[in-house]
Amino acid sequence: MKVQIFVPCYIDQFYPQTAQNTVEILERVGCEVIYNPNQTCCGQPAFNSGYWKETLYLAEKFFNDFSLEMPIVSPSGSCAGFIKKHYHKLFANDAEKLALCNKIASNIFELSDFLVNQLHIEDVGATFSHKITFHESCSALREYGIKEEPFKLLSHVKGLELIPMEESTTCCGFGGTFSVKYTDISSAMVEKKVRHAIATGAEFIVSTEASCLMNINGYLIKHKLPMRGIHLADILNSK
Repeated sequence: MKVQIFVPCYIDQFYPQTAQNTVEILERVGCEVIYNPNQTCCGQPAFNSGYWKETLYLAEKFFNDFSLEMPIVSPSGSCAGFIKKHYHKLFANDAEKLALCNKIASNIFELSDFLVNQLHIEDVGATFSHKITFHESCSALREYGIKEEPFKLLSHVKGLELIPMEESTTCCGFGGTFSVKYTDISSAMVEKKVRHAIATGAEFIVSTEASCLMNINGYLIKHKLPMRGIHLADILNSK
């Protein structure tokens, strides 16, 4: 199967290895991965900050950068969920573009959703001999709708021990520009998230969202705590 990979801008800039791991996972399960280097941001930060004109430009660019004839897979439920649920708001009076929005909405997938529900694969042959706990991202859980998929994949990772975390579905405080505009509130939220994660005794906190992990890792590193955040794709490509 041919698939396209959409790499969110913050993964491209800060966590390129997560993108590479996503490609290698997809290739290992039999996909031919196509990457268009002209791709950029999906527009979510601009949209959430009220800059809809700029977002519209990025959405139209997205239409040009990706084919509607094959699946688009991304290591981010947040970005995929934004495209699925909000692009149509930008083209409310444009029937042709609305049709494109609807087609893309049914053709873009977060990585774990694509593996489990489209390819029907739960074991990708990974080994990760560590204790982990899992942070369920707000956008991935409530907007995109990811729930059981990451856990199904993690359950087949050899050597891995998953320890449930209290309030795993509570926001980490990132929220994109929220963490910049409301720093004090965001800091209190990530402190609480980290406290629950540390209490599990796990070595790593895992998520489908690199943006959440950026926020969590920032707190962990600043306070010199014995835990690190890691993306689901990085675990699934561990051997």
